[in-house]
Amino acid sequence: MAMRLVLVFLSALLPFSLSQGRDPLAWLYTRQSPGYYYGSVQALTAGGGDCPEECDCPPTFPVAMYCDGRGLTAMPSIPSRIKYLYLQNNAITAVPDSAVVNATNLVWLMMHHNQLRSDAIGTKVFLKLEGLERLYLQHNNLTSIPPNLPRSLRDLRINHNHIEKVTPADLEGMDNLTILYLHDNAVSDMGASLKALKSLTLLDISGNKLTKVPDALPEHLHQLYLESNSIDSLPEGFLGGFTQLQYVRMARNQLTDKGIPANTFNVTGLVELDLSFNKLERIPIVSTTLQHLYLQANQIKEFTLGSFCSIVDVTNFSKLQTLRLDGNEIDRRDIPSESALCLRQASSIEV
Repeated sequence: MAMRLVLVFLSALLPFSLSQGRDPLAWLYTRQSPGYYYGSVQALTAGGGDCPEECDCPPTFPVAMYCDGRGLTAMPSIPSRIKYLYLQNNAITAVPDSAVVNATNLVWLMMHHNQLRSDAIGTKVFLKLEGLERLYLQHNNLTSIPPNLPRSLRDLRINHNHIEKVTPADLEGMDNLTILYLHDNAVSDMGASLKALKSLTLLDISGNKLTKVPDALPEHLHQLYLESNSIDSLPEGFLGGFTQLQYVRMARNQLTDKGIPANTFNVTGLVELDLSFNKLERIPIVSTTLQHLYLQANQIKEFTLGSFCSIVDVTNFSKLQTLRLDGNEIDRRDIPSESALCLRQASSIEV
């Protein structure tokens, strides 16, 4: 009977809610506005009465503290019980060593979209955060990676800063790191800094000032993003040492035919390859297992079917589904008739 009454109540609310452009069930899963929990949080005693006035500490999730978008210019006091700390979208400029002295249980620290400076981050800030797994520092004013990052990190996002150099010491011992976002900085040199990242599966270093592919890329990479750099050549066997790599994006570089060794991209396992907006004059040879190839806005003058199929018959064909060649020096008349057999799975060919 009680369930029937609840259903009747919800059904009565539905037309009104929809007419107001609101989700009638939003109250079931959305977090309330800042200050909503304040009265009940302050009423808590053990483990709850220490929440800073400028933040929210939901009683239903006592290990989280929400301080995002509050106009903060300095770090708030952090209770020792907090594991998930949200400080994004503020104007915080510094993190002194004393700021997290009690917050040794932190697992997530979200500080993106602030005004953090490298010289204002204490050298001991991260030393005792031995359980930290996610650290978001993107969209700040950092000129270097903070020192002494915990080896427990799995996800580090430090993109959209002003970092110019990455050294081996910056990432030393980070065996658990799986995601590294370094894109949109000013990095020109990485040395062998990535060698120690044995668990890394996603590396995004696009939008920097690299002139060559970084040395010693981690062998377990699944996604490699190098767009918008100034790379003009690739090392011999560039993709030969990877066992799980599926996505490679190198658009908007300075790549030429001369700078790409033969069969560089003829490796099994690769799903997507983006070489658009470079200076290629020929279609590079790719594996028949490749599914998506982006070559638009190059200087390609000939459609070479051999780049996709070394043998063309009923049983030998390319798995390519997407092929973009628009913005080159060829048109549809340059595509040979035999391509229908080789590229039989292609649902989109743009020329």
